[in-house]
Amino acid sequence: MQQDKQLAYQPVVFRDRTAGYAFLTRSTATSEQTIEWDDGETYPVVDVEISSESHPFYTGKARTVDTEGRVAAFERRYGAGEGQN
Repeated sequence: MQQDKQLAYQPVVFRDRTAGYAFLTRSTATSEQTIEWDDGETYPVVDVEISSESHPFYTGKARTVDTEGRVAAFERRYGAGEGQN
């Protein structure tokens, strides 16, 4: 990266509107929208579609795949592999 073209690394609020969750961190992301944070300062805010508060893996609402059932269905359909070396 060229020395005179470095992006500004500044405090930014990332907001997940679906979960009603926001967090303050440092980033090179920019936004025209601003928000007043708990400390009384105003920061740029970036809206995200998903965060750790709404992602199924982190919330425990992830679907589990029944792999044993799939293997059994495959073996019923195509056989258990008899006669193969």
